[in-house]
Amino acid sequence: MVVYLDYQSTTPCDKRVLEAMLPYFSENFGNPHSTHLLGIKANEAVEIARQQIASLIKAEDPREIIFTSGATESNNLAIKGVAHYYGSKKKKIITSVIEHKCVLEACRSLSAEGYEIVFAPVLSNGIVDLDFLKNTIDDNTLLVSIMMVNNEIGTIQPVAEISELCRNHHAFFHCDASQAVGKIPVDVKYFDLMSMSGHKIYGPKGIGALYIRMNPRIRLTPLFMGGGQERGVRSGTLAVPLCVGIGKACEIAAQEMNSEYTRLLELKNYFIDRIFSNLTKVYLNGDREKRIPGCLNFSFEGVEGEGMMLGMPEICVSSGSACTSASLEPSYVLKAISIREDLAHCSLRIGLGRYTSKEEVTYATDKIISVVNRLRSMSPLW
Repeated sequence: MVVYLDYQSTTPCDKRVLEAMLPYFSENFGNPHSTHLLGIKANEAVEIARQQIASLIKAEDPREIIFTSGATESNNLAIKGVAHYYGSKKKKIITSVIEHKCVLEACRSLSAEGYEIVFAPVLSNGIVDLDFLKNTIDDNTLLVSIMMVNNEIGTIQPVAEISELCRNHHAFFHCDASQAVGKIPVDVKYFDLMSMSGHKIYGPKGIGALYIRMNPRIRLTPLFMGGGQERGVRSGTLAVPLCVGIGKACEIAAQEMNSEYTRLLELKNYFIDRIFSNLTKVYLNGDREKRIPGCLNFSFEGVEGEGMMLGMPEICVSSGSACTSASLEPSYVLKAISIREDLAHCSLRIGLGRYTSKEEVTYATDKIISVVNRLRSMSPLW
């Protein structure tokens, strides 16, 4: 029995999404930028998808949705695009120490161009330090980029408060919401720019979107040049099947998000109770309540995360974010919330999702408990 519990890394494509995509690989294969019949048909499908995304995130105008290849491109386009268009006026960019690597690296690349990059710390529960933000943001701040939900510990950031700070100082607010969209309510009224990804919400890989506020209009310098598609911000022929896929995934999320949240909340509590009832010296990383229910991160004292994974290959979990899990370094997110380095090495990220059953949770927790007890019994330090 293989149990998939890595939903923060990626999600399986929903069969309903796949069915919606299939005709656009063969029958309706037209270029959406062509003006003949098949091109018009493809373009109509793209615009329906744009509306489906806009509806889920409460965007006022579907034209505020720009298709990209994924959240990494969206984040780079937002951060570098704002910096290169408006950077002659302001030079300070604020982000947090627990952002996804693509945000951190995009910001670091701008520091070489003369921008002042400030990395805001987080509290021990993984919530960004608002007092630090209040003391750091000023009228020279061009952009604040803070994620809505952390991909390793699942904590939800206070975006309404951050948004108010940004508007008080006329700074742009960009949010990486790829772990939030489709899981909890997202309202773009708080953001000037917002990134999302298709494969995090049971859509296809290779497609994402960037929300860019139109009122007041925000301009970006493109990352690359071409035919001027997507309002001149993101050139290139759109992958119609992928656009249809992310749109359908958003439509399904809008219909099922509330019931899915309730079901995952029950599974989360069941998972936590089983672990804590059967093991000692286990720590839940991040805030217990201010988190999405599908993301759990535990540290099991005395047992390395990699060792646990080797001991239960049929349980698909992660010892960190998928982008950095090949590294032997402890998670920078866990270090940022002041987890001891030895405990950071002893962590597992558990991702629950749409297809996770209670039986699978029972099976997985039994395996984890068994492996932890076995490894601890073999350890001379335990």
